[in-house]
Amino acid sequence: MNRLLAPLFLAALLAPALADEAPKPPDPRYETRAEHDRNGIGKFFMGREIARVMGHQAADWLERPEREAEERTDLLLESLAFRDGEVVADIGCGSGFISRKISKKIGAKGTVYGVEIQQEMLDLLMKRMAMFRIENVQPVLGTTTDPKVPPASCDTMIMVDVYHEFDFPYEMIRSMIAGLKKGGRIVFVEYRKEDPKVPIKEVHKMSEAQVKKEMSVHPELAYAETLPTLPRQHIIVFKKK
Repeated sequence: MNRLLAPLFLAALLAPALADEAPKPPDPRYETRAEHDRNGIGKFFMGREIARVMGHQAADWLERPEREAEERTDLLLESLAFRDGEVVADIGCGSGFISRKISKKIGAKGTVYGVEIQQEMLDLLMKRMAMFRIENVQPVLGTTTDPKVPPASCDTMIMVDVYHEFDFPYEMIRSMIAGLKKGGRIVFVEYRKEDPKVPIKEVHKMSEAQVKKEMSVHPELAYAETLPTLPRQHIIVFKKK
């Protein structure tokens, strides 16, 4: 090969690789701020600061004796009217407080995918399922962008006080939509930011308007309803078109 052409040929070969290694521009949906709530991570999605994830070390709080009285999960389950044989993903299931209640509603033919990003939480989940002799809850180790449930497998995906902690809320909801059956529902249970009397740190609350705003970027989802059943939390439901 001509010595003058050799450098040009080598550059052409390297160009695709160098392009792949080039830093990607930041996602415009996210921003970071130096000044932020100390209970948040300094990362914002569509104007909302993302809260710090609760670690497995604090799992006892999920099983606190007063939780039922405070959150009235009996009313939550009644409002959502789970069907016998339904397939449900409990995203951010923790120790399984909600999973085991759903498991009774859907019966032996139903399945609950208990999804967590911390293996320690899944270990606690299965320990408690064995304690209660529950066999229709399956542990799933997901990631911060993907719950890792089978494609188009779920009738319902529920997040109880979880969505506001997602590191990548846009990407996670995209993956959840892929795991949802047509006509299936995504349920947000979040402490009401509109109510100053709710005794939860502000970054761990969400307004109904903010949830709707964040779901508006997912054209496959249609807002269904907001259920005002619970004393402290919204129940906000979207369905897959």
